[in-house]
Amino acid sequence: MALRTFAAMSTSQPTPTVVSFGEELLDRMVRAVEKVRERLARSTQALEAAGIPYAVAGGNAVAAWVSKVDPGAARNTIDVDLIINRSDLEAAKVAMAQAGFVYAFSYGIHMFLDGPDGRPRDAVHLLFAGEKDDPRYVDPAPEVTSLGQHDAYRLIDLEPLVLMKLTSFRRKDQVHIQDLINVGLIDESWPARYSPGLAVRLQELLDDPEG
Repeated sequence: MALRTFAAMSTSQPTPTVVSFGEELLDRMVRAVEKVRERLARSTQALEAAGIPYAVAGGNAVAAWVSKVDPGAARNTIDVDLIINRSDLEAAKVAMAQAGFVYAFSYGIHMFLDGPDGRPRDAVHLLFAGEKDDPRYVDPAPEVTSLGQHDAYRLIDLEPLVLMKLTSFRRKDQVHIQDLINVGLIDESWPARYSPGLAVRLQELLDDPEG
């Protein structure tokens, strides 16, 4: 009896821990996504109204391109990245202030905080057309004339967007490129569009799109 009891105890499975997500937590998660979309809409509308050229880049641009093929595959992001001309910075400060944003320069990044209590993590981050976001980069940010078509805002075209992602090539940039590969927007013909170093990076992701 004792041996049978020990055997039963040794083969028993641990009780799984069940985590309950209440409605309040789920609402907060949904609201966080909505806030990013609202921030994107307010900032682009402010620049549009002021006649300031811009292009949406970063994770929102990737999500917009992915959604053209498969909306369910679009990935949420926590910030907004916009490309403008440096010569339009002062005009952008005025336009964005009218939409409730506060200009700040922190850690070498020009940004617009979402109100006086806004956090840099949740800000609208600026890139300047034709300039390197990081001095170590080989290629500068594209011009704001490199635009794709989007219903809601001016969107950076796909090829320069991928160039930016290959240039910075952080983990999140690699994931974004994998998203574009997985919906068929990037294929084996694409590495030839870029310099040898960037082509190698893209080929690595094409060879293993799941990471």
